[in-house]
Amino acid sequence: MNPLRQTTRTLHDEHRTNLDLLARVEQVFGPALQAGADPGERARLAGTLAQALDGEVNRHFDFEERELFGRMTEAGGGDLAQLLREEHVTIRAVATELIPRARSAAAGTLDAVGWEALRRNALELAERLTAHIGKEDMAMLPLVDDILDEETDRTLSMEYAGG
Repeated sequence: MNPLRQTTRTLHDEHRTNLDLLARVEQVFGPALQAGADPGERARLAGTLAQALDGEVNRHFDFEERELFGRMTEAGGGDLAQLLREEHVTIRAVATELIPRARSAAAGTLDAVGWEALRRNALELAERLTAHIGKEDMAMLPLVDDILDEETDRTLSMEYAGG
């Protein structure tokens, strides 16, 4: 995907960053967790994941819902907007469960049962968010590129950068 507009380029760049993080989550929280992966690395990654979910992912989702989904619906992409909105709800629910555990892991206060729950949550999140990003990159961003004019793109890009 080669986004044309600044707004879509910014969202696409965030997708790439999140995909890198999710790949790392799958690597560290996958089967290696049972095989004795470095506890310090797991704890640091848990903290990074909690921060990304709490800040950037929510900010990203909020922006799409507030500024893009209505425009997509008006342009005939209402089914896609609704599907993505529903996925946001599901991903937020997984993140809400995961964030406190990830913070506890980063603080060194998570027990073995908590680590197993964190592992399951993290892998579920990675699977759901990776698939979601794929839909956005392949379907949403090209549509948004088509429907935004230069002035609207500039305004939305500046708003998103400031938010």
